[in-house]
Amino acid sequence: MDNHISGNHIVAIFGGAVAGSEAAFQLSTKGFRVVVFDQAHLPYGKIEDGLPKWHHKLRDQEEQKIDEKIDHPNVSYVPGVSLGKDVSFEEIRQWGFSAIILATGAWRDRPLPIDGIDDYLGKGLYYQNPFVIWFNHHHEPGYHGPEFRISDNAIVIGGGLASLDVVKILMLETVGDALTKRGIQPDLFEIEKKGIDRTLDTLGLTMDDLGLKGCTLYYRRRAIDMPLSPMPVNTPELLSKAEMVRQKILDNFQKKYLFRFVPCCIPVAKIIDGGQLNGIIFQKTRVGKEGVAPVPGEFLKVEAPLTISSIGSIPEKIDGIPALGNVFSISNPETCLIDGFDNVFAIGNAVTGKGNINESVKHSREISSGIAENFLEWQHREYQEWHRQTTKNVDRDMDRIIDRIGRRQSLPENVSESIGKRIKVLQEKTGYDGNYQNWVRKNIPVRYETLMDSRHEARSIPK
Repeated sequence: MDNHISGNHIVAIFGGAVAGSEAAFQLSTKGFRVVVFDQAHLPYGKIEDGLPKWHHKLRDQEEQKIDEKIDHPNVSYVPGVSLGKDVSFEEIRQWGFSAIILATGAWRDRPLPIDGIDDYLGKGLYYQNPFVIWFNHHHEPGYHGPEFRISDNAIVIGGGLASLDVVKILMLETVGDALTKRGIQPDLFEIEKKGIDRTLDTLGLTMDDLGLKGCTLYYRRRAIDMPLSPMPVNTPELLSKAEMVRQKILDNFQKKYLFRFVPCCIPVAKIIDGGQLNGIIFQKTRVGKEGVAPVPGEFLKVEAPLTISSIGSIPEKIDGIPALGNVFSISNPETCLIDGFDNVFAIGNAVTGKGNINESVKHSREISSGIAENFLEWQHREYQEWHRQTTKNVDRDMDRIIDRIGRRQSLPENVSESIGKRIKVLQEKTGYDGNYQNWVRKNIPVRYETLMDSRHEARSIPK
């Protein structure tokens, strides 16, 4: 889109990932002018920073879909702008957009429910979202993001697929580091695919040989309650079958990645030593028809050099936007209209409040228990299903939003010109010249698989 913007309506979208790019596509193909703001240089959201990097083929596939939707003549892309930080919500409202759509996702980790625990961030405590971002990018030459020190015998608190990703990252990193110290150059993708158990067997090594204990996942419910299977559970028979599959998935996962699992315990207190978090005190729980209940007087003291909380993600709060609990306050669910405004909408995880990719998938198709043996392949399909379902939900919401925007008065020419000038200023701050494809090529990070391919090629060259 030209910096001089004209036309009947201009819509601002904050967040360019799955939900935001689909909203932009729906609007731009219907003739609306769209401005997509994203907090990062590239608009890929949790596809880039929440999907562990071993899913690189799926990542590339889904990011290409986003590129195709944003690279449209009616779309202006503005990178490096975070709503509420780089520009205030009130300021954006004053620009005069026909509508503002929040597709900002859910990036804030749900706080670990222990008083004062966040005082130890970086001092023995990490949260899932920044930890996965680090894992996805720390291999990049010139990486300047936060550094995370990985420790063996760590605690992971959670129970969904995202917590299993955290567990896998810990195990891959600690085993990879131990192999490197033995002069063995590991390829984490090969180990992830083959499994730590088979990798060590092939090398004639054990965890004891490496001096490793592995991490432990602590969950407030039982293994059979973990949300690991997409199977329907709307009858007692289906629930029983799903519980068997969940248990088998976890058993297979433990066997492959050599971590421990402790069910039925909730974190209630911290263990501090020398100004560092040195473990967690858990209270045992009982799971019944009424849900999860703590067992009086039964506690478990667990000392560990590192604790990672993986209990879910919620939307970031933004000054000026009303919230209801952990999500934006919606006055009209039919149109996703933000309470108190007539042209501000929310879509995607900003509405659901669920920031883990797999948690956003809701479907009821019958899936055989074969997923227990092919869990990783199922994960790949489930991520694809999440993308399709998110797109479908946005399509449904956008029909209503577009109808509402279309009934608004057209923007005056001077407002369109003012918006164009403001966009140009923000683009110039990041060096974006309006050529989206060139921008992507310039800013796409160095991929781990590319580094591994280069290493393998170097080994094969005769000296």
